[in-house]
Amino acid sequence: MPASAVKLWELYEGLKNRFLFNNDINSIYILLSLYDLEENISNIYPQYICTRKINNRIKNILKNRNNPSVIARSISKVIHEDIDRIELCFYLEGYKYGFYNNKWINILEEMALKCFDLDILYDKNYLFHFNYCNNEVNETRRKIRKEITNKENETREFTELIELFASKVIKPKLENIDNYIDRQLKLEFNPYEFNIKEEKINFTKDELERVYKAIIKELRKNLLNIFKDSCWYALNDRVLKRYPY
Repeated sequence: MPASAVKLWELYEGLKNRFLFNNDINSIYILLSLYDLEENISNIYPQYICTRKINNRIKNILKNRNNPSVIARSISKVIHEDIDRIELCFYLEGYKYGFYNNKWINILEEMALKCFDLDILYDKNYLFHFNYCNNEVNETRRKIRKEITNKENETREFTELIELFASKVIKPKLENIDNYIDRQLKLEFNPYEFNIKEEKINFTKDELERVYKAIIKELRKNLLNIFKDSCWYALNDRVLKRYPY
């Protein structure tokens, strides 16, 4: 790899890491500009689904505690901005992967020309973004997703990033969760007096480990799918950009 390419890659990685690990919002805008995506992303569809799924997993893990739903919501509230940040990062990386993937863009364009007249293509805002019931389109989408899975199995790039992010950002918050949440007050009555106590989560070691592993598992599963979906949207957007209305 040429030295200039290495330096550019290091710049990309540095900006991405500042966004992920330091919550530097400006870095993501600079990165979009360098990717040449800021003016080219036609349709943004991030769902921010990970926090909801993580919340459900935590609630299930802590189901034998009092108020597991309240505890799960409190934990999710503490980490949701971090989770949304890595979700956005995967979305944008997936979009970039598709946006510059001319092999699949050309294949998708051929299928679009089979399915639609030219005058219809020039008027469309969406191609196969959400409708891929056509057998050939669906098979192509499946191949693209498999290609991404195979690449991840070889490099473990996403897995390593998720684990690093979780260990540096999520785990310290879980280990000190009672310092982040709003304390709940609990009234305790007996025949002679009543006491007001602050309720803490006070994770056991086993609970902490199970919650942490559950978060990583949900991130691995959902972020890879987010990357794949975003790639698919980018491919469709690029085809339509060849037929501007």
